[in-house]
Amino acid sequence: MQGLGELEALVMDVVWNTSAAVRVRDVIDHLEDGREPAYTTIQTVLDNLHRKGWVHRQRNGRAYWYQATRSREEAASDALRILLESTGDPTSVLLHFARGASDDESKVLTRGLKERKR
Repeated sequence: MQGLGELEALVMDVVWNTSAAVRVRDVIDHLEDGREPAYTTIQTVLDNLHRKGWVHRQRNGRAYWYQATRSREEAASDALRILLESTGDPTSVLLHFARGASDDESKVLTRGLKERKR
């Protein structure tokens, strides 16, 4: 995900894959890459994600509980918009993508445009 380091992306995967707020210990227990980073490392990563606006936190007792500020899909959509804008000609890039879209991608794009009109 654009704007995230490798460990930040792994932590966000845990946050997005969990329906409830998570603590630092929960993140460590659910990292899927076999890592067992120090508690303070994950605490620092979550603090950085909070500062960057990716998660919000709420103190509960002595621990902070973290939740994503937006869904994975919203974050990916924002990253796509930034990427398109960085090309200098987002219209041409988007049209090029649409012309080369597979049948399934075309159906999804058509559905999205119809839903947008509602």
